[in-house]
Amino acid sequence: MINQSSKIIVTGGLGYIGSHTVVELQSKGYQVVIVDNLSNSSIEVLNGLKNITGKNIVFENVDLKKSDLVTDLFERHSDLSGVIHFAASKAVGESVEKPLDYYENNIYSLVNVLKALQKLNKSINFIFSSSCTVYGQAETLPISEEESIKKAESPYGNTKQICEEIITDTVSSSKNLKAISLRYFNPIGAHESSEIGELPLGIPQNLVPFITQTGAGIRSELIVFGDDYQTKDGTCVRDYIHVVDLAKAHIAALTSLINNTDSKNYEYYNIGTGRGTSILQAITSFEKVSKIKLKYKIGSRRIGDITSAYADTSKANKKLNWTTKLTLDQAMESAWKWQKKISK
Repeated sequence: MINQSSKIIVTGGLGYIGSHTVVELQSKGYQVVIVDNLSNSSIEVLNGLKNITGKNIVFENVDLKKSDLVTDLFERHSDLSGVIHFAASKAVGESVEKPLDYYENNIYSLVNVLKALQKLNKSINFIFSSSCTVYGQAETLPISEEESIKKAESPYGNTKQICEEIITDTVSSSKNLKAISLRYFNPIGAHESSEIGELPLGIPQNLVPFITQTGAGIRSELIVFGDDYQTKDGTCVRDYIHVVDLAKAHIAALTSLINNTDSKNYEYYNIGTGRGTSILQAITSFEKVSKIKLKYKIGSRRIGDITSAYADTSKANKKLNWTTKLTLDQAMESAWKWQKKISK
């Protein structure tokens, strides 16, 4: 059964998805330790988390690429019962430009965490922040977990494939590790309080922050990368999931691991809405909720982008008892509310 006083270490816990998951963990009574090196996040997120939850959170500033620091971290928190591993570089376009940085950061950090967990010699529940990019350009839509894993379209996607393989091999050789990989589709939106949200450093690599920054006048215009794809309007199609729904999927996965409801020691699930939305449809949704006519133009295709990806979520719906609740418009509205707050 769930012991909600259990300690959960959340790596990358000041990041976008990590911070929203911390809120959900705390709402269920878990003790949370956030580990983050602030390379793509802000310490100010801690204040937002405290404002939402009314609780202080233990924070550890640790670079997970440094194995000695990771070993020390887990020795000091050896009473943990689970780890949710978000810490990774995550932009497709940037990974094409800086592949070695992505391989170093994403793979070394995972290996160091898993090695430190093995040294504890105790049962640990492990959730890995994976991605639908592991599928590459899928042959069948919607994409199910049975879809074959093809050559990744970007170094970022390849790191997720490699990390899943590392977890597979580690779990098979370990008596103490149970793991779930959650293959996210496209998280958007912000917490309803506007205390936390997506906070990209520099030029946004994801669509919605670029949309909201353009709406706020921070960016002069949005470039839509290609309108000649084989889709309903020529623009890429993605599965945009509200980040709060995504955060709650981690609670469902953790509950499954703690209650030992799955006979397998390692399982993976698609986490999305099950609906495909084109770039132009996403823009239309933003214009609807913001009542702003967005400035955008069509540009050339971007290296690493695939044509269409949206999830078959039936496995997560059934086995994790999880489903999405929030709409695209609600996600856009929360993202716009968040943008207006941080633009003040």
